Amino acid sequence: MPTSQDMTTDPDTGLLDALQHQVAVFARRAEQTRLGGVGQVRNSMDRAAYLLLNRLDQEGPMGVKALAAGMGIDSSTVTRQVAPLVDTGLVKRTSHPEDGRAVVLQLSPRGQARLDEVRSSRRELMAQVTDGWTEEERDAFCTLLTRFNSALSARQGAAGVEAGSEAAATGSQVPPAS
Repeated sequence: MPTSQDMTTDPDTGLLDALQHQVAVFARRAEQTRLGGVGQVRNSMDRAAYLLLNRLDQEGPMGVKALAAGMGIDSSTVTRQVAPLVDTGLVKRTSHPEDGRAVVLQLSPRGQARLDEVRSSRRELMAQVTDGWTEEERDAFCTLLTRFNSALSARQGAAGVEAGSEAAATGSQVPPAS
């Protein structure tokens, strides 16, 4: 298996440099537009809110710890990000059916409507940005981007495990990922 040093001297260095540059440009453009869609709902939901609402929609009601674990972030981060969603009525806090002391987060009807509106707007943006692409090109891009995100997620998870092992060996604390 090649080491990190081997990879930097590989003939693919130019390609890897181009890739990292394009990822940086993509991240900047995504943040600038927030990939917010088109029309009146453009830029009207931040990334954290969208990802939280989307997860609750796809996986159903769940507790803060489960939501945090599924998103690969710390529970305190989820708690902080969910608070304004509860305040604006997009998410409901309810008692756990089996343990009344535990809190379950659930997408409210208002949250579902808002998420549907934002998804529609973002879907239109994706259609506009990829206008002229074939279905196969869109599919290939989605497949590769999913694979890229999964690899980043796995690397982040492995880095957290390595940091935790190192912290345990030295007795230091590992800051939570956010």
